[in-house]
Amino acid sequence: QVQLVESGGGLVQAGGSLRLSCAASGRTFSNYIMGWFRQAPGKEREFVAGITWTLGSTAYADSVKGRFTISRDNAKNTVYLQMNSLKSEDMAVYYCAARSQWAAQIPVGSEVYNYWGQGTQVTVSS
Repeated sequence: QVQLVESGGGLVQAGGSLRLSCAASGRTFSNYIMGWFRQAPGKEREFVAGITWTLGSTAYADSVKGRFTISRDNAKNTVYLQMNSLKSEDMAVYYCAARSQWAAQIPVGSEVYNYWGQGTQVTVSS
């Protein structure tokens, strides 16, 4: 059974940085697509960034391009989200997700990801 455990959330001032981690276990993830999503109060869950486990291809939401970087460490089965220049609008619960099926492009819809972590809160103070 796939388990995803996020960590690294917390309180940061606007302009600051945080690095989120997602430790994955339970399978061999070589063909998986990993994603980070976020959900702010009263808003729908939205795609933030994604990465293919094998090739390391990446995709980003326009709102985070140039500020966030997704990466993975195959040896540790861990996916990271480095978040720089944080803004108040980045404040949300961040979720790690995994998709087991191949896709020609990294999907941005949450409904096509099979597994989810419990989420980690990111709070940005102005």
